[in-house]
Amino acid sequence: MDSTASTSPTTPPVPNVPLDVTDQQNSALLDDTLALLSNGVPEKNDQHGLQEIERWEQVLRASERTGLAKIIQELVTLREQLTTADTSPHALAETLATLGAETSKVADETTDGYSGPLAQLGKQLIKLGSALSR
Repeated sequence: MDSTASTSPTTPPVPNVPLDVTDQQNSALLDDTLALLSNGVPEKNDQHGLQEIERWEQVLRASERTGLAKIIQELVTLREQLTTADTSPHALAETLATLGAETSKVADETTDGYSGPLAQLGKQLIKLGSALSR
């Protein structure tokens, strides 16, 4: 046996396939999120809420729309806050309010059928942020 030959198995690289999200999936994600938030702010470490945040992160990262970086950044912050034991309600309130404001901006710039649901989501996030800051 040749002593310079590699003995470790080679694993073919996993191709980086972009996430393709249909309009129907976007609508379902918006509906799911609005339904989740209609029950109030998810509790810390609530798996359903954390999964929704993760889904949004993935969808927004895969989107080719401009102006989503701040929303993605705030989603990451929110996920971290919800998994950290010592996050203050005020910090959560600020993150939710920022997410709401940024979502409302995107809703104002949207010309397709998502404008209404996005505006509703933005308002809901701002409302939840206000409720937490009291």
